[in-house]
Amino acid sequence: MNKLFLGLILALGMSSCALIFKGDSARVTFASNPTQAEVLIDGASIGQTNTQAVLKTNRSYSITFRKAGFNDKTYMLTNRVGTLWIVLDVLSGLVPLVIDAATGAWYEFETNNVNVSLTPNTLQKAPLPKWALEALEKANLQLPKTYISN
Repeated sequence: MNKLFLGLILALGMSSCALIFKGDSARVTFASNPTQAEVLIDGASIGQTNTQAVLKTNRSYSITFRKAGFNDKTYMLTNRVGTLWIVLDVLSGLVPLVIDAATGAWYEFETNNVNVSLTPNTLQKAPLPKWALEALEKANLQLPKTYISN
């Protein structure tokens, strides 16, 4: 029994807490209002909302939501070092600390659920029809050239 207990303590001391219990990646859910917006992670499309992706936690990501008729929305998914993992690694010894640091397993995301609201595109300036321009000219009113159609 003592050998089994000693073996268990040694195995835990020679491993890393975060890598064993959490791993070096996390599942992140992406949602938007309205739904069916395209989700791009660092410029690469992964599908439409509502969707999920498994991402490595040792780095940050730029998430862009895109839908026709709406302004694009970019969200920075940032990571941080999990304090609990460092404490557990330090208590377990130098080897777990080195393993979790090397693999990046002690990082975690600020959130695992990214939900954004997209805003509709604003109306663009459209050229006025000729009859409207003629009416304005008769009234001696001038408009910026962006309103004048060719």
